[in-house]
Amino acid sequence: MALLTLSSPHTHGPNSTNKVMLTVILATLPGLAVTTGLFGFGTLINVVLASLTAIASEAIILKIRKRPVGFFLQDNTALLTGVLLGLALPPFAPWWITVIASSFAIVFAKQLYGGLGNNPFNPAMVGYALVLVSFPVQMTTNWALSSQVTGAGFADIGSTLAAIFASTPADAFTGATPLDAYKHLIDKQTADVVLQESTFNGWLNGGWEWVNLAYLLGGLFLVWRKIISWHIPAAMLIALSLCSLLLGWDEDMYTPVSLHLLSGATMLGAFFIATDPVSASTTPRGKLIYGAGIGILLYIIRTWGAYPDAVAFAVILMNFAAPFIDAYTQPRTYGHKKAKRGLAAKKS
Repeated sequence: MALLTLSSPHTHGPNSTNKVMLTVILATLPGLAVTTGLFGFGTLINVVLASLTAIASEAIILKIRKRPVGFFLQDNTALLTGVLLGLALPPFAPWWITVIASSFAIVFAKQLYGGLGNNPFNPAMVGYALVLVSFPVQMTTNWALSSQVTGAGFADIGSTLAAIFASTPADAFTGATPLDAYKHLIDKQTADVVLQESTFNGWLNGGWEWVNLAYLLGGLFLVWRKIISWHIPAAMLIALSLCSLLLGWDEDMYTPVSLHLLSGATMLGAFFIATDPVSASTTPRGKLIYGAGIGILLYIIRTWGAYPDAVAFAVILMNFAAPFIDAYTQPRTYGHKKAKRGLAAKKS
């Protein structure tokens, strides 16, 4: 009688890469829905365009590399990269901005390093940083104002498509983001006067608070499902809050903590971007250091840098540090009195 021999492990986890990626995409839907409801269809169009570009770019590169296209595309990592980029880009950004960012993210930030699991930097943020540095005008002047600020709703689907694909201005519905407006106006005015500007119209976060709360909800869903751990988001948000409270407590001089937490891409960055399992730190203590570093850099760049929202730069800079952080935060392994870290861990 022949014996059936099987190698371990004999059990299978419930999650595969494609299921994890789909769960993350699902968690972004509340934020996308609120953004569309308050700011119009631009972000939704960007998500579709960026996703199609990412999938097409990955398919072409896989074909060139003579890798099985269908096998690698079904892991949904290219789709997630496109979704995150579409969510991060300005709603009225020209179509070619989205195509350049998405294709660069896949080709140069992911496939150039060998594909999934080999990229040292977050692909979506590399693509975003490229177009932000290369095309600063298009990336800073095409942000939509929320319907609660304009008081006249948002641009219809036809006007939005014309703005994206035909570069037809939608001036009545565009303006600076709350972070950008507050940072530049507070140098010459008081907080009470700044809040009367059209970008705010009495609303401190200009509608962005609801978007960030929606991403917070999606992020907590990912923590509950154990797709991500709490360490990086918590450390990032706490570090950002402490920096704002300790260094920028005067709202007549610096951006208030509520604006830091509930404007821009703060919650999207904390739960969906900084937690990238490939480019982020992986040890429990390392995740706390990594997340705190992003929060500190985020505050520094937002306050004294040239860019109003610095999630991409903060994440990429900490991607550089992630391997070093992991090397010196290794936990103690079973059977050893203390953890082997740094060079000692490599020698062993």
